[in-house]
Amino acid sequence: MRKLYFLLPGTDGKFACGGLWAELKTVNLVQQVCSADVVTYRQREKGKLFIDDLLQEKNLNDVIFVINWGFDVAQLVPKLKQYNVVYHAHSAGYSFSLPASIPIVTVSRYTMGYWGEKSPNSLIYYLPNQISDGFQNVGLERDIDVLVQARKSSEYLIKELIPALKKRCNVFVVDSYIEDLPALFNRAKVYLYDSAEYWAQQYVSEGFGLQPMEALACGCQVFSSVNGGLSDYLDPGFNCYKIAGYSQEYDVQRILKVVNSPEAFNLDEEFFAEYRSENILKRLQVILDELNVFFDHKIHQPSNIKSLTKIRMTKLFVQRIYGKLRKKYFKLK
Repeated sequence: MRKLYFLLPGTDGKFACGGLWAELKTVNLVQQVCSADVVTYRQREKGKLFIDDLLQEKNLNDVIFVINWGFDVAQLVPKLKQYNVVYHAHSAGYSFSLPASIPIVTVSRYTMGYWGEKSPNSLIYYLPNQISDGFQNVGLERDIDVLVQARKSSEYLIKELIPALKKRCNVFVVDSYIEDLPALFNRAKVYLYDSAEYWAQQYVSEGFGLQPMEALACGCQVFSSVNGGLSDYLDPGFNCYKIAGYSQEYDVQRILKVVNSPEAFNLDEEFFAEYRSENILKRLQVILDELNVFFDHKIHQPSNIKSLTKIRMTKLFVQRIYGKLRKKYFKLK
């Protein structure tokens, strides 16, 4: 089995974000199946490989480069053209396209559907992000009525809904890194998450949205947007509530009803099984086996399925219209 090199711009400072942590979790899981390392390409870091140094090696046929940082993919693909490359797709909506020679591993079914349309000749797989085993309902007393993380939150949430809720209940706003997030979720009755506005401004979509799932696993009721990858697992009315529902007053009414409810909330662990490490490791083994078979095949066989380019789409459109006109005016079957 080929070794995997996960390409990251860096692993600290300005690159620290949810996407980075999710990718590093994936690296740790892959290392339980085969050999894998992190390779940086924007900044050199002590103890880590740097891409320009690595590409000096002559024989890299027995490795796979995993690219994932959406804003950098368009620049990395030409640089790695002669090598085995996999795109680990978190968010969707970037303007780049990919050749059929690059398989795509997606973190949500939403993202898988996006690439299924955009890159129909590529191999595509689904590997959900991992929810750590530490996110469990441990039965603590919930002294926080409403919890919200400021980052990615909508203007409506920060400037309108939260001030209105603060007049009626205990609201805790997180605006910095939290070391023990499971403990915080276990203290909260309700968690608010509204990222639709944030991702719309980035011109890409929410690839997965891990925090609402982590909150649910800790027995916290969730009011959330359902944009992008959140639609994979959030089901308003059944395991969550849709936030920003019609009016601020209606949001406040519904949130306070949950806050004041004496009933405990707890989803069955079976709901989270798809996102726990045991299932992901099983899927990883299948996906990595298939990727290695594919890259063996690619050595001897070039791609020969016509791509859906703009030119070909135009040609197919003209052919379809011409066929309809012939059938209508010339009565041809």
